[in-house]
Amino acid sequence: MSDSIQLQVNGREISVAPGTTVLQAAEKLGVEIPVICYHPDLSANGLCRICSVESGGRVQAAACVTQCSDGMEITTDSEDVHRARKTILELLKSTVNLEEAPEILELMQTYDADGDRFGGGKRRESPLYDDNPFYTRDYEQCIDCWRCVQVCAEDAQFAFALSFDGRGFDTKIGTFMNAGMMDTTCVFCGQCVGVCPTGALKPKRQMLLEQGVDPDSIFEATQRKRRKKAK
Repeated sequence: MSDSIQLQVNGREISVAPGTTVLQAAEKLGVEIPVICYHPDLSANGLCRICSVESGGRVQAAACVTQCSDGMEITTDSEDVHRARKTILELLKSTVNLEEAPEILELMQTYDADGDRFGGGKRRESPLYDDNPFYTRDYEQCIDCWRCVQVCAEDAQFAFALSFDGRGFDTKIGTFMNAGMMDTTCVFCGQCVGVCPTGALKPKRQMLLEQGVDPDSIFEATQRKRRKKAK
């Protein structure tokens, strides 16, 4: 097996090691490819497809999971790629509340996405889960990127408190049997909140501060009650 792979990214030659993804090769050249579901410290799944590029195949390839191959010619921002990313963002906006997703809103401006293009379609509806002292879960803002599920599982914490259920549009993140977080294996490390790209997972203290609650009341509301030791 060759020790290196030769390919082109936007007409520029580059040599990379086997196993390098298109996204990593582009980064080596300083070529920026937008991402949403991808996180550098988590397993890539290619779910959102916003990083899709032209690679000479019949369909566009997700740069975060597609490995480079010899002779590959990658185009990261053609007219077709631009149109695909714009449509993905417009569909996302038509379904999910993106008010607290600044990076995605910035992408919408970059690609001149029309947030009302698919207006009137089915929206994601979910109650606000406020079932623990540390963070809230608002799945109306969830884009199903799976970052929280991954960081809670093999990628970091091995707690497996979060999972996903359903198919297609009805796929959703949640807990086993829809249990409250206090009744799951969650250790409240906060890593899921840290990797969430939207406002779907939010620190409880931040939410209360935004509501104008005074600091003393916030401290009281976000303390985990100690269990009394059995005599």
